[in-house]
Amino acid sequence: MIDEQDKKVISLIQGDLPLDPRPFALLAKKSGMNEDEFIDRIKSLKEQGIIRRFGATLRHQEAGFNSNAMVAWLAPENRIDQIGKTFARFREVSHCYHRAPRGDWPYNLYTMIHGSNREECYRIADRLSQSTDLKDYQLLFSEKEFKKTSMKYFSEKSHGKTI
Repeated sequence: MIDEQDKKVISLIQGDLPLDPRPFALLAKKSGMNEDEFIDRIKSLKEQGIIRRFGATLRHQEAGFNSNAMVAWLAPENRIDQIGKTFARFREVSHCYHRAPRGDWPYNLYTMIHGSNREECYRIADRLSQSTDLKDYQLLFSEKEFKKTSMKYFSEKSHGKTI
């Protein structure tokens, strides 16, 4: 069960976080809590399963990356965790996740990579391949961006007060 303070926290974290070294301190101040209380509320909501995922969205063009590609990998199931951890250490990788193969598509591990151009993305994928000895992969380049917004569950006014 969530209370009014939880709703305040959710309303503040459901959008973009402030570009600040301590974004939660700023949001905590808005909510009338201290930073530790605010972070504890987020952790509690996560532990209760109310928040399932807390993620970041990279606006790659604003970060200086003009090209990005989803790389689909065919990885041995018994090495998925180890390979995923290796890929996640690369600064050019913003996402890394495991999915079950479907139909004629055998790939089961995916990384989103970002580079200054397509050639650089190919070089990054080659470095990832060499780091794990995976040879079977496909680069799927982004052509158009359709959505980069978060779900909104509570507005700032929906829990009784404007914050």
